[in-house]
Amino acid sequence: MDLDATNKAVLYLLQQDARRITTQEMAEQIGVSASTVRNRIEQLESEGIIRGYHPDVDYDKAGLQLHVLFICSAPNPDRERLAREAREVSGVVTIQEVLNGTDNVQIEAVGTDTDDIARVSDELSELGFDVVNSKILKSLHKQPFDHFGKQLVDENETDE
Repeated sequence: MDLDATNKAVLYLLQQDARRITTQEMAEQIGVSASTVRNRIEQLESEGIIRGYHPDVDYDKAGLQLHVLFICSAPNPDRERLAREAREVSGVVTIQEVLNGTDNVQIEAVGTDTDDIARVSDELSELGFDVVNSKILKSLHKQPFDHFGKQLVDENETDE
């Protein structure tokens, strides 16, 4: 599916705050009708471009004070299967397969204490990962990919 300016603007606004923004508000910011926005969202979902709507959890406030990044190695033929299996380990929140190199999987995990994190590391090793290194993360900063329609939204806001 080719993404036109309207699709990109819809994606941009959903990434900003999918929970609180209405299709009417999105339509006004993009310069189209609310039904167009609803139709575009349905298309983006059916095409698998929008895969879900997920909360941005503050793990520290949720009682999970330790946030760790495990740098792992996995044999290339097994990497995808191991990544799927790692999602089942309690505490694992993100798995990133790296394109090349020997340290080819990064696994982000949260826990309440060092015993909890050690358990995650042990379970990853039992699955077949070689946990090469681990780093305690201080904070994580994310933002929406602003090339998805930010310009169209900004243009419509200045037109008003």
